[in-house]
Amino acid sequence: MPFEAVVLNKTSGEGQLRAKSPIDCELQKEYTFIIQAYDCGSGPGGTNWKKSHKAVVHIQVKDVNEFSPAFKESMYKASVTEGKIYDSILQVEATDEDCSPQYSQICNYEIVTTDVPFAIDRNGNIRNTEKLSYDKQQKYEIMVTAFDCGQKHATEDVLVRVNVKPMCKPGWQDWNKWIKYRPGSGSIPLFPSIQLEMCDAPVSSIHTTIELQTNYIGKGCDRETYSEKSLQKLCGASSGAIDLLPSPSTTTNWTVGLLIDSNDMVFKFDGKQGAKIPDGIVPKNLTDQFTITLWMKHGPSPGLRAEKETILCNSDKTEMNRHHYALYVHNCRLVFLLRKDFDQADTFRPAEFHWKLDQICDKEWHYYVVNVEFPVVTLYMDGTTYEPYLVTNDWPIHPSHIAMQLTVGACWQGGEVTKPRFAQYFHGSLASLTIRPGKIESQKVISCLQACKEGLDINSLESLGQGIKYHFNPSQSVLVMEGDDIENINQALQKVSYINSRQFPTAGARRLKVSSKVQCFGEDICISIPDIDAYVIVFQANEPKITITGMDHFARPAAQFESERGVILLPDIRIVSTVSKMENSVDLRENDRANKQVVVEEMLHNLDFCDVLVIGAELDPEQECLELDHGELQGKHLDATNSTAGYSIYGVDSMFSYEQVLRQLRYRNWGTSATLERKFRVKCSELNGRYSSNEFNLEVNILRSSNSNFMNHVNHIMFQPKFLQSVQHPEGSVSPVHSSVVPSVATIIIIICVSILVLVVTLGVFRLRSARQHSSMGHKGTKENEMDWDDSALTITVNPMEKYEKPHQTEEESEEEDIDDEEEDTTSAESDDSEEEEEEEEEEVIVRKGDKQNATRQEQLEWDDSTLP
Repeated sequence: MPFEAVVLNKTSGEGQLRAKSPIDCELQKEYTFIIQAYDCGSGPGGTNWKKSHKAVVHIQVKDVNEFSPAFKESMYKASVTEGKIYDSILQVEATDEDCSPQYSQICNYEIVTTDVPFAIDRNGNIRNTEKLSYDKQQKYEIMVTAFDCGQKHATEDVLVRVNVKPMCKPGWQDWNKWIKYRPGSGSIPLFPSIQLEMCDAPVSSIHTTIELQTNYIGKGCDRETYSEKSLQKLCGASSGAIDLLPSPSTTTNWTVGLLIDSNDMVFKFDGKQGAKIPDGIVPKNLTDQFTITLWMKHGPSPGLRAEKETILCNSDKTEMNRHHYALYVHNCRLVFLLRKDFDQADTFRPAEFHWKLDQICDKEWHYYVVNVEFPVVTLYMDGTTYEPYLVTNDWPIHPSHIAMQLTVGACWQGGEVTKPRFAQYFHGSLASLTIRPGKIESQKVISCLQACKEGLDINSLESLGQGIKYHFNPSQSVLVMEGDDIENINQALQKVSYINSRQFPTAGARRLKVSSKVQCFGEDICISIPDIDAYVIVFQANEPKITITGMDHFARPAAQFESERGVILLPDIRIVSTVSKMENSVDLRENDRANKQVVVEEMLHNLDFCDVLVIGAELDPEQECLELDHGELQGKHLDATNSTAGYSIYGVDSMFSYEQVLRQLRYRNWGTSATLERKFRVKCSELNGRYSSNEFNLEVNILRSSNSNFMNHVNHIMFQPKFLQSVQHPEGSVSPVHSSVVPSVATIIIIICVSILVLVVTLGVFRLRSARQHSSMGHKGTKENEMDWDDSALTITVNPMEKYEKPHQTEEESEEEDIDDEEEDTTSAESDDSEEEEEEEEEEVIVRKGDKQNATRQEQLEWDDSTLP
């Protein structure tokens, strides 16, 4: 025991208990021990002492407030969701090492940091005093202190960190608003990392719809922009379709006055315009089978009782106002009228066919096909079949001598008015309006003609899982998915992709909309999922440069043009397409962009037409024509039309196919006395003129017999053009083009004259040297016959038409003749070696010389003719 008992007065027996060392309450709060008192005993030695009874002593140690409160943790953390008021976010706890309840208990906590939306109670529970906002502040740091009951505060305050989380909102997460698509990329995923957050809601099923909105691209989506004829040929449609809204030209001038968007070949009708189709374009008798096809965009008709809006109408030109057949819109209903003549039918027959469709007035593009197999009429809209909801009958039309007028965009009113005029104008847009007499189209061809080249796709159908149901609409612009598991829905949506199969797609943005409905257990719709609005950005494709090259000038004898096969116009034509791309370099710095290389690459793509046009006066069909064996078109998606203005080959096919056909085009002229030359121009196109080639000009000369020999040499000198390979050159420089260089006739004549002059001078020098040798060796006449001449570099040609009446020519005349012959032969040597006929003729001439001349020349010189052809 740390205590001791001390006697203060032996007489009175007073004593004292005292501590031997400092007492610490924190080590021991109280002590209990027994004390006894002893007397002084008897005798001088104090023996025989006696002791008292035992007494129990209890000592309580009184506490002193010597310790301050201390927190159990060095820092406290908590997370809260925005928008909520919490009773307790977290609890802090402090302790005091004092031993007494007064000083060891924590009686209060206090937040030291000012101006924070938090409070703390005496038990250390922290709560928020107002709703927290994640957008306003995502994290709070506050300092807290503690007090014991002696009001002594903690020596060190504690840090409390509160993180604010955004409110759990059900919806799609981890998706990008802008998806970039480069032409030729194939299929790219739209939302590769998308996740659906449901905030722990008990979900029983999820229904998701992904919609690709392309109604503002072209005719409702990105379709091929080839001409209607080319598309029908490509899709295998029946031949004989007549385009009622063609591009304005000299031969199709009835669309000149209409409003047109030339990029997409769309005609806009504002209720004030109509077009009259010339007589003879469409036959009067369409037979019992025919097809009408068109693209139409139409909105609601103005007024309560709207008038008919005519798309196509065939009515009386004068005197009367009878409609023989017509296609029109009336109060958002599509109506087809077909009145038979009495000579075709004499009974009450179906005459009007009505269809009521929402799409007729939704201001969107739709593809309509009216298949007529009288008395049955079927409507296809966007590839789907629709039967008429109403069919009315009428009597046939009485026959008359009145001519009929076919119109587009309005109906011609020839009677019942003082002056014939248009009526029942159309309000909307039309494109690719055709009529095909005598045939109807199949479902396969109709689907091909209106098919979209862009849409939604699923990368891997087999990996979707058994719990996912999906459905595409016909154009693959809408995809519906349904499942009962959130994770399966997430994986399925991550596989949804966008694809555009066009080589040159229409650039621009496509809107994506994803809408979802969630059903919980026992409830219809328990949670609202916000829609996704995203955009697919399709970049502009590199524009191709189409180059036509070949021999641009030639001459042939008139006999070849007059022959049954004529002359091939373009035997070596080449069509090459190149694109210029910027070279991508990883190490390229900003200041080196000026030196960035441009790569010119050859690319392959289709063409949709090539025209061979006559420059100058049109062909005279009485004495000249362009011809092509139609067998050359078999097996290709090509067709051709011929006229006095030129030859047109059209259809979607490869550049190689066009080259093959153009190389077989022939020009015949059996009246060559009136024509000496013809000029032609070749031009090709892709995507209905969106990308056009250079204008390749060809000049053809027709030679009579007087100048045919000379022009044979000219033709031989012309050479085949060589095509340039892909090269790299700095940005901004002119890219190489494929060109053919053919010298003009004047240039060739100059070259020949200079060559003759050089040859004459050379031979003059040779004659001088020969004369000197001959004079110095004159006394050796016996050795003349022994001299051997090597004329391997010379060729002597004698004109077989010349008669040598003077057998004894002088030496000078003989030498002049030899020089002239050498000059003529040298000129012939400059021609192409492929002219075998000339070479054979020269050989024959040399062999057939007069015997007398042979004897004379043999006496003078002995020739080595081993090198003669």
